[in-house]
Amino acid sequence: MKAWFKSGSPWIWMNGGAVAICMIMVVGLIGLIAVRGLSHFWPADVVQIEMIPPGAESYRVLGEQQRQETVPAAVARDAGTVVPDDVELVTRYLIKQGNRDVTGTDFAWYADVNMGEWTRPDDVMVLERREWGDFYGFPVAIMTDDGVAVDAGSEMFRPMLDESVARSLALHQQIQRLERRDIGRINRGIEDLRLEERSLDLRGVEGAEREDAMERIEQERQRLDQEYAVLRDELDGLYAATRRDTLRMRTIDGQERNISMAMIVRANTPNTMSVAAKSREYLSRMRNFMTENPREANTEGGIFPAIFGTVTMVFVMSIMVTPFGILAAIYLREYARQGPVTRIIRISVYNLAGVPSIVYGVFGLGFFVYVLGGNIDQLFFEASLPSPTFGSPGLFWASLTLALLTLPIVIVSTEEGLARIPSTIRQGSLALGATKSETLWKVIVPLATPAMMTGLILAIARAAGEVAPLMLVGVVKLAPSLPIDGTFPYVHLERQIMHLGFHIYDVGFQSPNVEAARPLVYATALVLVMLIVVLNLTAISIRNRLRERYRSESD
Repeated sequence: MKAWFKSGSPWIWMNGGAVAICMIMVVGLIGLIAVRGLSHFWPADVVQIEMIPPGAESYRVLGEQQRQETVPAAVARDAGTVVPDDVELVTRYLIKQGNRDVTGTDFAWYADVNMGEWTRPDDVMVLERREWGDFYGFPVAIMTDDGVAVDAGSEMFRPMLDESVARSLALHQQIQRLERRDIGRINRGIEDLRLEERSLDLRGVEGAEREDAMERIEQERQRLDQEYAVLRDELDGLYAATRRDTLRMRTIDGQERNISMAMIVRANTPNTMSVAAKSREYLSRMRNFMTENPREANTEGGIFPAIFGTVTMVFVMSIMVTPFGILAAIYLREYARQGPVTRIIRISVYNLAGVPSIVYGVFGLGFFVYVLGGNIDQLFFEASLPSPTFGSPGLFWASLTLALLTLPIVIVSTEEGLARIPSTIRQGSLALGATKSETLWKVIVPLATPAMMTGLILAIARAAGEVAPLMLVGVVKLAPSLPIDGTFPYVHLERQIMHLGFHIYDVGFQSPNVEAARPLVYATALVLVMLIVVLNLTAISIRNRLRERYRSESD
């Protein structure tokens, strides 16, 4: 046994076991997030439950079963459920019944002690709406403005419904394109004219120069107004077209509701769908989740603005932190005199890596936003004041704050890479007649490139998951405009952005509908993890290529 311990085998097995446990925990965590998040998009069957409460009239419940739990009978009684005295434990089911505009709540608990038969009606339909959440009920008829009505029992009903929904979605996309691109461009043009006119007042321009400028501004404003009037008429026509058809639905308690096709995103009958049809619907829902904008306080719709904002912020942060971090490390390792001052600087850099991220957020808000941004507005955007341009939280300040937060990581990794290069390489280069500068930039820095990429990988991994500082310097709950679009200057660093990490926090802790938000928290967390993995794998691939390239050159 002593010989076995002296051989070091126990420590190898302990290290291997620790690594295996860590891998199992990581895989288990990602698996839990994936199962909880991805299962949300599967079109589950809709159940109809007969409720028979003691001493009251029976009624029916229609919806999707979300989960079940067993609780003490006292807990069920406190929730308003009538439970017999001889029952100690109660199994209750959380049912997503939708119809928030009818019942006032999307989810409700129902105890098994009051349940009768469970059935799955074939004709039940689930509508995903733009407002008020999902609607569960039975279709009655489709009605059009010209008085045509097609009953649900007709063979023409389903094709007409699919056609109406597809037409409504196409019209909605046209409306979004007009409002965000064309009308948005006109609004920005009118705002630019207003700022130009105010700039004339601030500069005190008078006489013929002012008259010429004002005449040109007025002509341009009239042209934009005329263009807006044409687009407004087109937009009104599109809105009228979306309201042409109406779907009449009947709830489980017999009420009938008219739902405009403009409010419907998709209509399904999950109880009659095959596995293949459900799989196609599942992929469609996942695609929409990745490509659409959020709705209903971020509890419906997609997360595309958050994905776009996260990726854009990481790229801008990487562009800023990489050169500064590498140059600082090169100076500390290659040029600075190794004395007390340099040691103090290194200790300060190491300590900065342990500062809580919220401190960076407070610093970014106070210095970057209010000081730098406020002075930039005074110098270059005076006509826009008192409305701030760079003097408010935005993409640039969020990226700069994260660059400052991850700067120590890049510095330390680059210094370690420079320190690992043998001194014989430096001496050989100098012996061949190269200067110190040539040796550094043509020999040492290329060999240290993999270490620099390692620092960038670690910086990306930390920056992509940070939330606390971003809440102060540029991330918001909902950003109507993306930071990159087709309008000059194309990259708008002053705009606020959405972020996946903050989106998870907002949906998980600030949502008014907790049960609806629960699966979206898992789905968004999975997207964030996968995004970080993709960014890291890309950086690792670049690092490995550089390593092989310079290794082959050195051989």
